[in-house]
Amino acid sequence: MHSPASHAELTTAIAVAAVAFILLAGWLFGSLARRVGQPAVVGEIIAGIVLGPSVLGLLPGHLTDVLFPAAARPMLNAISQIGLLLFMFMVGWEFDRSLLQKRRTAAAAVSLSSVTVAFALGAGLAVVLYANHSTVGGKHVSGLAFALFLGAAMAITAFPVLARILTDSRLINTRVGALTLASAAVDDLLAWCVLALVSAIATASGNGLFAQTLALSLAYVAVMLFAVRPLLALLFRRLARGRALPHLLVLVAAGVFLSAYATTWIGIHPIFGAFLFGLVTPREPADELQLHLRRPLGTVGRLLMPVFFIVTGLGVDIAGLTWRNVLELLAILAVACAGKLIGAAVPAFAMRMPLREVGAVGLLMNARGLTELIILNAGVSLGVLDTSMFTMMVIMAVFTTALVGPLLPKGLERTPATNRDPATDREPAAAVPPGAEPAVADTARSAAADPA
Repeated sequence: MHSPASHAELTTAIAVAAVAFILLAGWLFGSLARRVGQPAVVGEIIAGIVLGPSVLGLLPGHLTDVLFPAAARPMLNAISQIGLLLFMFMVGWEFDRSLLQKRRTAAAAVSLSSVTVAFALGAGLAVVLYANHSTVGGKHVSGLAFALFLGAAMAITAFPVLARILTDSRLINTRVGALTLASAAVDDLLAWCVLALVSAIATASGNGLFAQTLALSLAYVAVMLFAVRPLLALLFRRLARGRALPHLLVLVAAGVFLSAYATTWIGIHPIFGAFLFGLVTPREPADELQLHLRRPLGTVGRLLMPVFFIVTGLGVDIAGLTWRNVLELLAILAVACAGKLIGAAVPAFAMRMPLREVGAVGLLMNARGLTELIILNAGVSLGVLDTSMFTMMVIMAVFTTALVGPLLPKGLERTPATNRDPATDREPAAAVPPGAEPAVADTARSAAADPA
């Protein structure tokens, strides 16, 4: 029986039906992941892998292509990008600068060491792997861009995922929790800076265009900090006085998308525009913004971020890996774990933390989860990663995140929380109140349907 609908209408309807299927699959696999003590993001990524060519695509009938036909995938990708941009805004908006002030010495030592070691090992591995992954879609990949990208991908720690793991493990107010959360914040900022550089290198076809991209990027940051931020502060105050804060949701969402467009036009990935817009957006009045901005955006995230996870999983083709790729995957897993475990544990040990806590710091800093997926998707869109490399890196992200739960030392929740910086043995300017969660933990939970 033929439908009277046109081809365009059917394509749209199929995309909408695919979103429904994705939401149900993400909910099911996310729930199963939580039941076995894993972050929901692990289950949602696995759902995408199962629905993709790695599992469902191997069955008779080409079921993956039936459920997610090629004509509908651009629509699914557009939907996932909306959720991703709103989530990146929330990450920037909820970024807790006080974390860096409270434990700045210890956090600087752990983060810089873990980033340096992981980045160096990742870049070194890139030199070895480059010959087999130097061409993507028929186009040559710059060796510098490939090395910088792999180094940044290895150096990342998933800040929102880590916040949720610490909350669920009742470690959020311990010395381990405070130190790793502050260190992860620095890690992510450094990794975003490197990724912005990779984005500029990958999209620029020559030195002149790269210089233009770099200059425009610096100018854009200056405009956001010194023009957009004070204008937003003035707007928020006027809307608060006029009791017109409900209009903020529309205005902020429009600002996020325009900022993402601007960074795309400049030549860097749109996630940087969304993140930077979040950084410059005011946080006050807190109660009203919780009601009129944070909660609505969290609801949108719960609907759209699972689409991002599963669309990411659809690009993973485990069945397409060769024996050489398997060896490369083992090397990637070894480098990813060694870089973070050694880089984070050494300064923690030098601070005379107990060995149990030293191991916990290294293990927690090795969790990559959601943030890694965002970086990997950026690598694909920039033409830096081919399918096999993308598949191996997604497996690494799932593996390093799933590793935390089973290996995290037990009994750490009984470690007395302290407000002293272990590197200086001095009280920070402001302590984390007992029972309080970092704002980004709530962001990760609400904006992405428990992405951690």
